[in-house]
Amino acid sequence: MRRLQEGVTISLPHARPMPSIGRGCHELRIPDENRTWRIVFYVDTLAIVILEVFAKTTSQTPQAVIDVCKARLKRYKSI
Repeated sequence: MRRLQEGVTISLPHARPMPSIGRGCHELRIPDENRTWRIVFYVDTLAIVILEVFAKTTSQTPQAVIDVCKARLKRYKSI
């Protein structure tokens, strides 16, 4: 997250864009001992907004996670 705050662009295999959620949204991959965590975030000009953190267990991002992220992004942009 610190590298993102410093303006460094992180790409595959560590992160990938998530256009299904919105422009500027990405998924960061964090390998752990027993599972792989995902952090879905939005890069704004003044902030990096964490939309969701979850343990990924399938090859696709669950639709429920995408829906929650879209709602949180919408709420953030309306402020």
